Amino acid sequence: MDINIAYGLMLATLGFFGYIGYQSASQKEIDSDEYLSARGTQNTMSIALSLFASGMGIWVLLVPSEVGYYGGFWDVFGYALSASTPFLLLAYVGPMIRKRLPNGVTLADYAKSRAGRPMQIYVGLISILYMFTFLFAEFTAIGKVMEILVGMNPLAPMIAVGVVTAGYTAYGGLPASLETDKIQALAIIFLITALLLLLFTRDINSLISDAKSYAPEDIEGDWHHGSITDTSTFKSGFALVVAITAAEMFSQGNWQRAWASEDEKVLRKGAIWASVVVFPLIFVMGFLGTSVAGQGVVGDPAVAFFYLIEDIGSIFIVAFVILSIALVCSSADTLQNAIIASLSRDISDDKINLKKAKLLTFGMIPLAIYLATGPTILGFTLDSGGVFEIFLRADLYAAATVGPVLLTLWDKVSAKGSLIGAISGIFSVVLYGTLTEDISAGIEYLFSPTNNAGLANLEVFLSALLGSTIVTIVGSYIMPDKDNFSNDDGW
Repeated sequence: MDINIAYGLMLATLGFFGYIGYQSASQKEIDSDEYLSARGTQNTMSIALSLFASGMGIWVLLVPSEVGYYGGFWDVFGYALSASTPFLLLAYVGPMIRKRLPNGVTLADYAKSRAGRPMQIYVGLISILYMFTFLFAEFTAIGKVMEILVGMNPLAPMIAVGVVTAGYTAYGGLPASLETDKIQALAIIFLITALLLLLFTRDINSLISDAKSYAPEDIEGDWHHGSITDTSTFKSGFALVVAITAAEMFSQGNWQRAWASEDEKVLRKGAIWASVVVFPLIFVMGFLGTSVAGQGVVGDPAVAFFYLIEDIGSIFIVAFVILSIALVCSSADTLQNAIIASLSRDISDDKINLKKAKLLTFGMIPLAIYLATGPTILGFTLDSGGVFEIFLRADLYAAATVGPVLLTLWDKVSAKGSLIGAISGIFSVVLYGTLTEDISAGIEYLFSPTNNAGLANLEVFLSALLGSTIVTIVGSYIMPDKDNFSNDDGW
């Protein structure tokens, strides 16, 4: 495709989404609460589409197939399951939290109501770390995808997407993000379905045969690249479920949509529908990564999916450009508004006014793009491997915190017990490393929670989750609150 046509197509797609976002907020005055919560305005279909779109970033075209390339069946299954379990958990606990705190915006709002201001700040910081990592990883991915598809300078789509999404998100807040989500979700579902049907109808027997095969070349000793028949990666697949489910609980975009729902029933049904749509999509994309591995070792497994479409026609390149822009916009606008919600509500204790919130939305974009270019900071290079390490680190801190936060739904859990439990989750990781190796290994796990193969280490994540949970329960019995929170749901 001619590069000028590609630029025009990208700008036209961005312009369309920008117009939708602008129009959604131009007809009414939006106050601070609606800007961050769109409280009680969305029906079941809107919530389902919005959760799906906001969760489906450009990573869908990269990460599942890379996981499939390396990991085999259990890593593919675990990754697909980990993409849907956060929505199922939201469907279960979201209505309970929303009922207890009708005027909330973020999960940390609820943490404050049950465990105090220190817990709110702690949860807010973890949320921002995770979401900002997600944001600059999305910019990295759109740059890489557009370079592969049409030979575009990676910085160009990063800047274009950043400016447009920040523009309509700063102007319209969460209402603008919700409105664009609907269009983006439908476009993503239609385009991915059409493109996958194209791949499977071309030569489905070859795809299945390749998916069953291991990579012909063995370039890493005993490591065999992904076959869909390989079940040896069960532990790393399960680790992904634990890690990503915990981390997604701290994606405040999901919680904003919990309060944007018309009622608890709408939230539950919308979240379940989102999980139903997400699972098969991620599984199929992972399956295609195993097909690539069966064809032979590739230079860059992060773009494994694109090796299957090297000879695709120009009309499908157009579809991929539109799909890529829809994917990155659907997650980027959600992350921008969610980060502002956490900064405003959780870190500044609601002291950021609407004008400052809009300025901060634009202000985060240059930093996110800078990090997306892969700079070296304090000797650490943020290449694709570096981003993966940061994601796992953020996932680990989330795994150490999610138990204490959700346990506050039980009225016998105290504020001091939950805060001490969250902090103890981190120390549990160090203790695990000390008992299995030495204290230096335990400290190293806090920065790189992986096993010898570079995959997520199940024992490390379980030590964080179980350690924080046990200490929370024990600490709550030792240090109970004077006035226990009344629980009508019997948790």
